Amino acid sequence: MNKKLNQMAKENKPIKVAIVGAGKMGKGLINQMSRINGMEPSLVINRNGEKGIKALISAGIPREEIVFTNSLKEIDFQLEKGKYVVTEYMDLAAKANGIQAVVDATGVPEVGAKLSLDAINNKKHIVMLNVEADSVVGPILHKYAEEAGVIYTGTAGDEPGAVMELYDFAVGLGFDVLAIGKGKNNPINLDANPDTVYEEALRKELNPHMLTGFIDGTNTMIEMTCMANATGFIPDIRGGHGVESNIDNLTNIFKLKEEGGILNKYKIVDYVRGIAPGVFLIFTTNLEEIHNQLEYLNMGSGPNYVLYRPYHLTSLETPNTIYEACVNNRATIAPERGVVADTVTVAKKDLKAGERLDHIGGYTVYGSIEDHVVAKDKNLVPIGLIDKNTKVLRNIKKGEFITYDMVELDTSTEIYKLRKIQEEKIG
Repeated sequence: MNKKLNQMAKENKPIKVAIVGAGKMGKGLINQMSRINGMEPSLVINRNGEKGIKALISAGIPREEIVFTNSLKEIDFQLEKGKYVVTEYMDLAAKANGIQAVVDATGVPEVGAKLSLDAINNKKHIVMLNVEADSVVGPILHKYAEEAGVIYTGTAGDEPGAVMELYDFAVGLGFDVLAIGKGKNNPINLDANPDTVYEEALRKELNPHMLTGFIDGTNTMIEMTCMANATGFIPDIRGGHGVESNIDNLTNIFKLKEEGGILNKYKIVDYVRGIAPGVFLIFTTNLEEIHNQLEYLNMGSGPNYVLYRPYHLTSLETPNTIYEACVNNRATIAPERGVVADTVTVAKKDLKAGERLDHIGGYTVYGSIEDHVVAKDKNLVPIGLIDKNTKVLRNIKKGEFITYDMVELDTSTEIYKLRKIQEEKIG
């Protein structure tokens, strides 16, 4: 990658990237990319253009090299001149000439759906830091991208992408993978809302809604859903076990109940408190000689073994995914197994008929992972379809799982339409 990018830089043929969203993730990516030869954060899109300009300046790009415009013609002209461009219009990301990949760093489900469709229709690769959208309509977007001859991919550095690295490594070597998962750095607090996390969000320079989604567990459930749709693994139980453990004890916990563990079955996805910010994989083999060699290599006494990556660098690793998509036509992680799991919606408080809901990281709902077959049978609503226009049709008790007949969804959204198509074409 380094050699190829250096060569592209010398030939003045860099990968030009559009980044949508200049928050913590987008700003980090812009800064990291500014240090990589052969790859440029050429176009930055943010609702507040000044924020996009500041993100580029924070990466050391001189103000005179940055142009602000909401004109597509002007964007194309300035990109051709080698300038960095900031715009406030999201739909221009995929239309700009010279842009090879679009990165969605917004975390908003509806934005992710629209942006992905625009990118695919304009024959540009789409890199999703938006697991919120991917968990709901990723399979159909992946199908559309394949048909269009472009790459739809999650990102390296996010936990699903980091897990996929372990999975590809283990499966590629011929091991039998039994479980995959991620760490969580705090206990789930189902009552968390933007008010209760506000001070912490300020300290961490995070949007309070984003931090709420982490603390109430919704983000963890969504990430596991993305892992499931990429590997075919399902949650062992609704919401996962979420045990507390260190790395050394994982192989004792993640084995079948009849073997002294907690699992009803293998090929599962879960999360663990105590190993964050890492991700893990449990594997085994049926070959005695390989058991002997693994023990010799200090991997434990078996029969199950753990692979562990103790970090994930979120958007700072996204350049790896951009490179793989643009140069090697390869996704870091994609929902190739179809709709395997869903993050379904749970009432965060008592809800009354006529009330309006909000969205992920809000005051009214949180998410929990479920096997898609069960979710479909129980008529459970994916949380990514819930927005501020969702109307409650009957009283719902706190902790109750929300079904389609309990609410009136906004059927005009792109993500709702895509989900309906996905259900018809994929399942």
